[in-house]
Amino acid sequence: MSEDFFQGYKGEALKVLTKFNVRVWGQAEIETTRGEFKGTVLPRAENDDDKHIVLKIFTGYNIGLDIDTITSMKEVGYKKAVYKIPEKEFPYTPGLPKVKLIGTGGTIASRLDYRTGAVIPAFTPGELYGAVPELADICNLTTEKLFAVFSENMGPEQYRKLAIAIGKEIENGIEGIIIGHGTDTLHYTASALTFMVQDSPIPIVLVGSQRSSDRPSSDAALNLIHATTTAGHSDIAEIMVCMFGPTSDEYGFLHRGTRVRKMHSSYRSTFRTIGDTPLATVSRKEGVKPIKTKYNHRRKDRKVRIIPYFEEKVTMIYYYTNMQPDIIDSLVEAGYRGIIIIGTGLGHVNKPIYPAIERAVKKGVHIFMTVQTIWGYVHMFVYDTGRDLMAKGVVPLENMLPETAYIKLGWVLGQTDEPAEVRQLMLTPVNDDITKREPYNGYLIYQGGVPEIEDFIRRVHK
Repeated sequence: MSEDFFQGYKGEALKVLTKFNVRVWGQAEIETTRGEFKGTVLPRAENDDDKHIVLKIFTGYNIGLDIDTITSMKEVGYKKAVYKIPEKEFPYTPGLPKVKLIGTGGTIASRLDYRTGAVIPAFTPGELYGAVPELADICNLTTEKLFAVFSENMGPEQYRKLAIAIGKEIENGIEGIIIGHGTDTLHYTASALTFMVQDSPIPIVLVGSQRSSDRPSSDAALNLIHATTTAGHSDIAEIMVCMFGPTSDEYGFLHRGTRVRKMHSSYRSTFRTIGDTPLATVSRKEGVKPIKTKYNHRRKDRKVRIIPYFEEKVTMIYYYTNMQPDIIDSLVEAGYRGIIIIGTGLGHVNKPIYPAIERAVKKGVHIFMTVQTIWGYVHMFVYDTGRDLMAKGVVPLENMLPETAYIKLGWVLGQTDEPAEVRQLMLTPVNDDITKREPYNGYLIYQGGVPEIEDFIRRVHK
């Protein structure tokens, strides 16, 4: 058989396919020392090893079979798949809101190129309509690819350009904005935009997907439907993150940009509001249902404050036992202007680094304290440790999340370096980055295995 039948396979894996006369895209029954597997043989990425055969099983998931475990293979059918994003002209419907999707590189709708192993995004309105036709019933969608970067490569340059682009779209009359973004640093960008884009008259929704579109459990389409519903029809005019609510697909959550955090590496419901409740739920059937009663409402004017500043010489330090003072000293020598300490307990660090903190403050470095417990407040008046640190110039940041504090300090120092102004701006709440109190249901972590919790899960849902 020609090489076309063995796309991407080489070496030992190719020998196994040839031996049993099984082709790529062939439906195969494979006996191994670990049991029998049935599915479609997929192409291999060009740079992968030659020790595995990739099989898409009936559930839609892909598995790799070690060729050393394979005892026999039999091809029982063949159908070559064409993994092409369907494209149809996105219809214009009078009366539906105008929504703009700004792309940053996240693959909210995509397919997998099995030849290279790369994810190919669907991004044009036609591609998105072909992938998620429900969008045409929600809004009139236009798109613009502003960046093409992985989320870990997002930073101040992208934050500033996004803020300016959003300002122009609002000025031009757009009724809602969606920002497609990778999930790993989505909450950093949400914080940055909250500070850089203030008093928006329209919803601005950041959305991503935990699982790529070729997987049966992908959250991409539903997240995009929820995001367009929010951007086009919600009365909540804030910077929001829209992702899965429960692990099922009943609804999505809308989280405030300053109080949201990614809390699990792979769960679809990974984003949680910390120390508060989400703004709202959203579903295609019921639309946006507010949870909080106070939020910024949609307006008809085109007024918005764009404040696109950021000082890049800002960092976070996660305190650990036996931290040495040279950590602080080296940052000062490198020219850092601001440091967020993520301290233990109520906001503590060890005494050996006190002198380094004093040296840093004397050189004009701004140092603020958050807590690594994630939930809860900094309380530096309780123990001598906290009082001593405040006396040396460390400023507590109440219940501001560490990532939000880092972004806010960069934003503040992009505008001023005067200590009193920096302190005032950091401690002035912006969209609940600091709240007066944590609601009784703002901290809920239930431990599995406990009888009463297991009973609750069985009676309700995950």
